[in-house]
Amino acid sequence: MSDFIPETFSDNKKNWTNFSKLCKGCGICIEKCPQKCLEFDKKRNNYYGTPAVKCDINKCIACEICEIHCPDMAIRVEKK
Repeated sequence: MSDFIPETFSDNKKNWTNFSKLCKGCGICIEKCPQKCLEFDKKRNNYYGTPAVKCDINKCIACEICEIHCPDMAIRVEKK
């Protein structure tokens, strides 16, 4: 199960987690984000070899729109 190690971005109000090995890199989360805090990570790839998604946690408002629209259930947003 080491393939499913998540990457979490967090601050004192929220956690934003991407399970890159579940992500296919469709970019729906990036398109739907109202804060434009998501982008493709050029240093980390997902399961299909395309760039994984990363979050600028300082811009994120934890609205969960990215999690709701992710067809692969590769994103989890948690409010603290």
